[in-house]
Parts: sequence; structure tokens; C-alpha cells
Amino acid sequence: MRPIRFTCCDTLALAPADIACRILDLGNWIGFAGYGVLPGIQAAEYEVRTPDVVGTLVRVTNTDGSSHVEEITEWDPDKAVRLRMTGFTPPLSRLATAFEEEWEFEKLDKGTRVARSFQLYPKTAVARPALWLISVLLRRAIARHLRQMRDLGRPMTDRHPA
Repeated sequence: MRPIRFTCCDTLALAPADIACRILDLGNWIGFAGYGVLPGIQAAEYEVRTPDVVGTLVRVTNTDGSSHVEEITEWDPDKAVRLRMTGFTPPLSRLATAFEEEWEFEKLDKGTRVARSFQLYPKTAVARPALWLISVLLRRAIARHLRQMRDLGRPMTDRHPA
């Protein structure tokens, strides 16, 4: 079934490889706060950590008690990182088969342009409208998360209030 797609972009004052390393630091994952009724991340832990990163599995528990697994499917820290989310618990398991997320990095003089693209795969045509509503909230959550990441890279005097 045709996925629901969106992309959020921002510029971070970090090198691409530094951003990729932050993705591997699961302590950073709880900084994802969700948006509205879309839950944030409460905990993330490695189920499998592979030597070359591709194939690494992360079990995510959300603030509403739901969970899923994220697999790193591409690891090129200077260019892109891809993750595939599956194993959703209800209620999302009734609506989606998988989400795919891609982080694309473009090195700039003073930082990195980051594009985070998502593809949400509806389980059925009937589930598509509900999944589209979730994509609206997820897009807002991702945009806010990128702003938070951007602000963490700035000196304290340059940070904007939340």
C-alpha cells in the first residue's frame, strides 16, 4: 500500500558524523517528546547491537506504554542513516505495518543541513485516514525535535525559549 510521506529539515551546528553518533546514544532518545496525543519516548534499549551498526535493533517504550522496534537499515554517518520501525503494539499495530525514517546530511560551512524523511505504511485503506492524522502530529513532533537538537548545539546565550 502507498505510504504517507513527509520531510522536516533544519540546520544543526554539528558535523554529520556527530549527529549520527547522537542517534546511537540511546540516552538522547528520551528527548523526543511527542506532540499532543502522540506519545514521546520513555525508554530505548538495544536488543541487538551489531559491530557495523546495520542490523542493530532498538526496543522503544513510549510514554503511553506502547512500544515498537527500530532497526538501523543504513549507516553512512557522513551522508545518511535509515531506520525501519516495526513490531508496533496497539493501537498503532491496527493502523500501520511499518514506518521508515531517513536522516540525510548535507555538510555546510558551519554545520549540517538535516532532512528527516518519513514513510508511514498503512495496514489497510480504512486505516489510512487515521494514520494520516498521526503523520500530522508526528511531523510537528519531528520539527520540534530538530529545533531542540539545533538549540542544544548553540551557546546558552543564543538559545531560544521553548
